[in-house]
Amino acid sequence: MKKTLVLGASQNPSRYSNLAINRLVRYGHPVEAVGLKKATVAGVEIYTEKKAFENIDTITLYLNPQRQVEYYDYIVSLKPKRVIFNPGTENPALYQILNENNIEAEVACTLILLGTNQY
Repeated sequence: MKKTLVLGASQNPSRYSNLAINRLVRYGHPVEAVGLKKATVAGVEIYTEKKAFENIDTITLYLNPQRQVEYYDYIVSLKPKRVIFNPGTENPALYQILNENNIEAEVACTLILLGTNQY
């Protein structure tokens, strides 16, 4: 199982980040979450601060490119194996930063990857 950080997490059930948390939990992946508002989704606490989580395998992004800028150093500091850029989060500037730090950038949809057993 791949410990995953959902970055841009929301308690709103109509948001894709919320669906991703629920589905990751259902598939048995350990999940951490950072968002704008404190909440709990599927038993996962959403933090509002950039916590120094340990052993993050994957970061799945639900922030538009402009909002990602303040998280560049944070993302790199967590040393994930990969960052998934969900639809609407594509960001060539961040791809370059990840590449320079030997972190895989994957343009995909977390929900589809889970649903097709490619996560």
